[in-house]
Amino acid sequence: MKRSSAFSLLLRRAFIAWSMTVPLTAAALLGPSVARADDAPKVVRIAVVAYSNGGKTQYAGASALIDADKSLEQALAARHIKLQWVPVSIAAVGTLVNEAFTNHSIDFAGYGDLPSVVVNASGTRTRLIVPGGVGSNTYLVVPANSTAKSIVDLKGKRIALNRGRPWEVTFGKLLAANGLKLSDFKIYNLDPQAGAAAVAAGRVDGFFTLSDAYPLVDKQVGKIIWSTKEAPDAWKMRAELWASDDFVRQYPDITQLVATAYVRAAYWISQPQNRDAYIKILSASGQPENVVRREYDDEKLPWKDQWTPLFTPSLSAHYRDVSAYSQQAKLTSGGVDVNSLLAPQFVNNALKELKLERYWDASATTNVANR
Repeated sequence: MKRSSAFSLLLRRAFIAWSMTVPLTAAALLGPSVARADDAPKVVRIAVVAYSNGGKTQYAGASALIDADKSLEQALAARHIKLQWVPVSIAAVGTLVNEAFTNHSIDFAGYGDLPSVVVNASGTRTRLIVPGGVGSNTYLVVPANSTAKSIVDLKGKRIALNRGRPWEVTFGKLLAANGLKLSDFKIYNLDPQAGAAAVAAGRVDGFFTLSDAYPLVDKQVGKIIWSTKEAPDAWKMRAELWASDDFVRQYPDITQLVATAYVRAAYWISQPQNRDAYIKILSASGQPENVVRREYDDEKLPWKDQWTPLFTPSLSAHYRDVSAYSQQAKLTSGGVDVNSLLAPQFVNNALKELKLERYWDASATTNVANR
């Protein structure tokens, strides 16, 4: 059996076995208010980062669980609705998803904070349906022979930074904390693959990126001189489940089905006994398992709380920061009303349906967010 098929089977068995311990009621399967068949869409389209592995498509994060579990697919099929996954390349997630939302070719997407704000500022309305936990780490990498110890040492130097991607907001916070701004550097707008090649070859003096920093260290062509593990959790970049505002308004019951599936997946991931299984699933994307493990090492929050889907004051504050940065960096001409982006009712309903109202503690993430 090919590696990706083996992981898919392992995941399906583990997640289904757990699902049987918290079965969905008929009401949960059908949603809070059942739409008439002639009012329902024919298909629900969810865009998600995808990778090719052994000739098969591997979806990222919670979407991999939901695809393997099939309960969402079955719940939609009961209404004569098809579930369609829309694979998106990691190289240009924000651009592709924003274009798809704008031309109405998708209904939901799992992707990052900055492009989500940018598309709303441009006039395409979307809503944040399920938060994606506390966020992901970002890293500042320099060539292995560099003498730089901090971002201050790189002032006036060449930095590879993929503009408009979620981690740009974190880079902006790092600069501001050190009295710097984008214009203090020679910014090379390179995607992560090109940025990694540039820093390995010494063509740039720094590279700001995600956990793909670790392979550069392992190959001894780069070294990490800073990461968000040294910063407040509020600095992490976020990726969440977003939905078209039109779809949410027209089909709130179907939106609830999708939200509940993602909350169930977050609950399974958050259980400490599933940590190793989930890390193995993430490594099926092609990232070595030891890299994935290092991404989650030395975190301030317990594993369970890293996957909270709760709408917290810290979440709202984060998006206000993103909106402000998007204007400051001239990525948008105006900000967005953060409150209009957030749709917490779907998570609240899901927690009630799944009897998880007391599982996550909002204060746990709020207290650590700015530490």
